[in-house]
Amino acid sequence: MNTTDSLEYKSVQPAKGALYSVQQLWVYRGLLYYLVLRELKARYKNSVLGFLWSLLNPLGMMLVFAVVFGILRPQAEIERYPIFLLCGLLPWNYFSDSIMGSLTSISQGASLVKKVYFPREILPIAEVLSQLINFLLAFILLFAVLFIFRSNFNPWIWILLPLVIIIQTCFQIGIGLILSTLNVFYRDTAMVMNVAILAMFFLTPIFYDVDLLPQTTTLLGIDLPLRRIFYILNPMASIINLYRDLLYWGRSTDVDFFLRTATTAILTLYGGYWIFNRYAGRFGEEV
Repeated sequence: MNTTDSLEYKSVQPAKGALYSVQQLWVYRGLLYYLVLRELKARYKNSVLGFLWSLLNPLGMMLVFAVVFGILRPQAEIERYPIFLLCGLLPWNYFSDSIMGSLTSISQGASLVKKVYFPREILPIAEVLSQLINFLLAFILLFAVLFIFRSNFNPWIWILLPLVIIIQTCFQIGIGLILSTLNVFYRDTAMVMNVAILAMFFLTPIFYDVDLLPQTTTLLGIDLPLRRIFYILNPMASIINLYRDLLYWGRSTDVDFFLRTATTAILTLYGGYWIFNRYAGRFGEEV
């Protein structure tokens, strides 16, 4: 990118505040819709089954995990294991696909970023929202399994479930904004996240129950609240716990736990926007 292009880009890139960013997202909502639609079409292009893969993919993964952890290594302490597994696997797929997609959204959209002005945050947000559509479609499978196994629904499910989905989406947009910014300046971010996502998969209670972990552990002679630390260091563990309370256990989540999880998601979203907007003006020079 030459100096003239750089100056031209900066001249059309206005200073952003939080309110301005929200207003710009509304103004460019048509572009956001187009990018989400484009992402969905590209994902299933030349695919015979198309959107059915949003159902078959988690179903296949559930069967694999159910065989490995339910038969080869029986989870006798977990009843209706397929439901338990699916309630963790679907939110995790939504998280991992959103994060890895939004991470490279700016660098892959370099041609747009260099040529025209639009709110740059639309690119990672579009990635998350396209995965949200797949996630919602996968609920068809989840509710089918819930009815087959006669799961106990939380009576507040139709009110609380949308709130949990919003909380997870806000959290992922915040993380996506941060990582997409890092990836513009440090392309090693994608390699690091490949390992980090794999590590998080095993540290997140997807195929095991966090209640099986001891309440406390001793490290260097110091008693540590293991489960509490587990939730603090891994917000996805808290989010999956919210889904399981509603869909698997059929119980009401502790209000304090729900509010702490929601607060973490909102702070992550705000922090992600702040970091993204601070460096967005340099994206055209770096990509």
